[in-house]
Amino acid sequence: MKKILLLGLTILLAFSFGCATKEYVKQQTDPINDRISRLETRVAALESKVSDLEKKGSEAGALEAAKEAKTLAEEAMKTSKDCCGKADNAAQRAEEAAKRAEAAAQRAKKAFELEQKK
Repeated sequence: MKKILLLGLTILLAFSFGCATKEYVKQQTDPINDRISRLETRVAALESKVSDLEKKGSEAGALEAAKEAKTLAEEAMKTSKDCCGKADNAAQRAEEAAKRAEAAAQRAKKAFELEQKK
């Protein structure tokens, strides 16, 4: 009798824990699946926003670089014009100096010729 009672208690104990049914597992996992789906949707939306911001950031960076390049080009133009003006002035002065040197050479030549004739 003790063996039958022990066997009965063992069987009762084994069935008391029970097995999880498909419906029970579904009830437990459905809320988790719903939360995961909502989180995945939010993550996808955030990734899209980050991508858009990166594009805008790169466009803004390119725009800023273009503005800086334009400013540098304007400064280079101004410097170039200043240098050209100074170069023109120097060329005019050099031309005038060459003319004076040529005139002086002509006078020296005439003076030498006059000295030779005497």
